[in-house]
Amino acid sequence: MPRIGGMTFQLREYTVKPGEMDEWISEWREKIVPLRLKVGFEILGAWTVDRTDRFIWIVGYDGPKSWDEAEKGYYESPERKAMNPNPARHLAHQETRLMSDVPTRTG
Repeated sequence: MPRIGGMTFQLREYTVKPGEMDEWISEWREKIVPLRLKVGFEILGAWTVDRTDRFIWIVGYDGPKSWDEAEKGYYESPERKAMNPNPARHLAHQETRLMSDVPTRTG
């Protein structure tokens, strides 16, 4: 898995349904972020793309489990399963990519 200093990073890019960005961000902040942090992930940042329905965030993990095990544990947790309505209902499209670091200096 891609790691920087022991941490694995994932870029998560979402297209939010038109008109639902504010509600999405509110639910993401109130429900998703706290649970991600509780189960051992870190949120490195989140951004919207001006004049679009794009929401982008980077999540990191540096724990005793593999990325896949930690991700599975998050989605299978009782807290995540209890999110009703599911915040993902605001998303029209999702793409996720694990990332590898590129040193900015040589030598």
